[in-house]
Amino acid sequence: MKQAPIPASDGATAPRSGLPAALGAYLIWGFLPIYLILVKTVPAVEFVAWRIIWTVPICLVIVAFRKQGPEIRAALRNWRVMMTLSASAILIAVNWLVYIWAVQDGHVLAASLGYYINPLVNVLLGTALLGEKLSKRQWLAVGIAGVGVALLLGGALTTLWISLTLALSFGCYGLLRKQVAVGALPGLTIESTILLVPAAAIAAVYASGPAGSAFGQSAGLTVAILFGGVVTAVPLLLFAIAARRMDYSSLGFFQFIAPTIVFFLGIFVFGEALNPVQLACFVLIWTAVALFVWDIIARREKRA
Repeated sequence: MKQAPIPASDGATAPRSGLPAALGAYLIWGFLPIYLILVKTVPAVEFVAWRIIWTVPICLVIVAFRKQGPEIRAALRNWRVMMTLSASAILIAVNWLVYIWAVQDGHVLAASLGYYINPLVNVLLGTALLGEKLSKRQWLAVGIAGVGVALLLGGALTTLWISLTLALSFGCYGLLRKQVAVGALPGLTIESTILLVPAAAIAAVYASGPAGSAFGQSAGLTVAILFGGVVTAVPLLLFAIAARRMDYSSLGFFQFIAPTIVFFLGIFVFGEALNPVQLACFVLIWTAVALFVWDIIARREKRA
């Protein structure tokens, strides 16, 4: 029997701009390392578990408020959607774990590099798998950004696995979320619920260990851990909305906002050294971003 299509009540079929949602997501992600300072004493694996645990109730509250329960039930009856969301849930969990560990272990610039590479991954996925087309100026921007990333790769071989894992995991996550026939919030709710059981098991293991659970050790740390649900759910929801309303290649270039913020935080807040090669990469990448955005604006004005 043919399955009925799942409605996308968050505007997935409406021709609205995804730019505000994309900017909101990237700004939150950009300043995330400052929040992670508050939970730096929590092991990365345990903190990821608590992020998942507290993301679920936040998502459920918003789902109830927006009356999107029927969309979740429809998704649960579609095995292909569930398989896709299971895969995207694993990808985002890996992304969270590597990112948090990198920041805690003093590799903030390596994490920043991962999200500089990610837009290039998005362009590759968008053109190779989704049939999206780039103009000559946009291809020039890709080339300039590629040169900048190549400069950084040459000086970051020991932490290259961090950067590549972050870039590939999030690039593939966004691609899956763009393809799945379910709205942004219901999809995130299902992803978080899929991860809930292993997350609860991890939290229980840490609670039974010699050091005990980080949750409840102090009022300040407990509130910071609880807030992890907010800083997880909100930007992912915004990103999922943006991914469904924008060309994936264009979305990828706006993502340079987040790693640039992280880049400056790594230097001025976390005290990592900036060498001439990293500075050259920064200049090249923002030249590419300016060129890409200029092309988008020029083509929009031409159509007007």
